Amino acid sequence: MAEHDEDVAVEKVVAGCRVLGAGDYGDPVWGHVSLRDPAARGLWMKAGPRGFDEVGAADVVLIDLDGDRLAGEGSVPFEYPIHTEVLRARPDVGSVVHCHAPFSIALAATGQDLIAFSNGAGPFSGGVPRFEQPIGLIRTRELGEALAQTLGSARALFLVGHGLVAVGSSVETAVAATVLLERAAELQLLAAAAGGVAPELRHPGDRYAHTQSDAYLLRTWDHLDRKVKAAR
Repeated sequence: MAEHDEDVAVEKVVAGCRVLGAGDYGDPVWGHVSLRDPAARGLWMKAGPRGFDEVGAADVVLIDLDGDRLAGEGSVPFEYPIHTEVLRARPDVGSVVHCHAPFSIALAATGQDLIAFSNGAGPFSGGVPRFEQPIGLIRTRELGEALAQTLGSARALFLVGHGLVAVGSSVETAVAATVLLERAAELQLLAAAAGGVAPELRHPGDRYAHTQSDAYLLRTWDHLDRKVKAAR
């Protein structure tokens, strides 16, 4: 793999982290963005412990699918099996995001399923699975495999009592999915506080068919990326 390609991979992980760092998507230094290595050596991911908002190129490491560091100087996050096992199970996935997004944690804690009644929730109209094992950290291959099995073919899952995992074909789409899922969870909690989602909105049918493509997610990413770059 050419050095230029490695630089691009690192830059993509950094960009994804900075977009998440511009919002409220986690506890101070926990959470990760990863990207499948184009040379099939494993994945590039945010090292720990660093906040999304402070990640730079030096905070990205390359690991193999066993969690061994191949490049970079940062520490390999304890929960790398979230990323390795999803990427192992889903050849269509190029990037994984894990974060402790507050509205997603709160909605999952209520026991409610996500209801797709907004454009932001549209990409998840097929459902958001719930990983409910009472585990503090996903730090073994076995737990990562169980998580990947729960995720199935979905775009995201709720780690109940913990956070969320979102996936995409690229860092851009995985981060956009994270942002939209958190917004959807927030809207559902707002609706619940106002009396709940009306019955006729609980089964969207094809209402949000236009939200199913990567192109839809990329429009969200482009906006968020522009905001971060303008702020810097």
